[in-house]
Amino acid sequence: MGHQAADLHLSGSRRASARVLAVTSGKGGVGKTNIAANLAICLAASNERVLLMDADVSLANLDLVMGIRNRYNISHVVQGERTMEEVIQAGPGGLRVICGASGLDKLADMTQDQQHRLLQHLSALQHETDRIVVDTAAGISSGVVGFCLAADHVLVVTTPETTAMADAYGMFKVLVRKGYQGPISVVVNMARTVAEGKRAHQRIANVARRFLGRDLYYAGTLLKDERLCEAVRARKPVVLAYPKAQISTSIATLAARLGGTDHKKNAGGSFFGRLIRWLN
Repeated sequence: MGHQAADLHLSGSRRASARVLAVTSGKGGVGKTNIAANLAICLAASNERVLLMDADVSLANLDLVMGIRNRYNISHVVQGERTMEEVIQAGPGGLRVICGASGLDKLADMTQDQQHRLLQHLSALQHETDRIVVDTAAGISSGVVGFCLAADHVLVVTTPETTAMADAYGMFKVLVRKGYQGPISVVVNMARTVAEGKRAHQRIANVARRFLGRDLYYAGTLLKDERLCEAVRARKPVVLAYPKAQISTSIATLAARLGGTDHKKNAGGSFFGRLIRWLN
């Protein structure tokens, strides 16, 4: 399906209000899903209407982190078997969650009727939401990049390890060369000290500025904390399991920083409409 048909279907969704934050990483194992989940909970606690979406269709594990039972996914909506209300799970503090969003990677391959049906559901959600937090898959596949390009703000998760930083830079480079104009920030996870996290960001940012001419913003540093591992084993988000822990305070600070940054919205209709155009 071409761009014109997708644009035609989206003509009624241009008033969508939700700002979209894509949480991504160049490689797996850096804590991306945990950050996305806990970040969304903190944003919801600040009286924002938040939708958290698992866009990792191959290794979706948001339901495990959130302690949510996942029975249906977006593919059931596409096939007309379930409503969006049956797919969405209730999370803490009014947070709404779409787990294991199987089918989103096939958006560009859907029939015209299937795209129209899904976009009607998703556009309605975007009208009712202040913020959408998208937990993408790791890596730089076309699907991952498509979600990031359609978002208003991209948060790249890395660790201070050299390979993780190289992959984070790789993601930044792909987005810039694809013409992404929104802000791209980096959060350094599993650092031993805040200073180590700042040095990791600075190393990536210096290379980005030198070779790509773009700024890579510093979102913050999250220190290693065993209580995060304990929360994962208990299938409970750390900000709820250990609200006074340093890691929880740091994530709340990160949420406040990102929530208070009202960047210019991505042009060209709804997030989901932009996503289809990028995938096409």
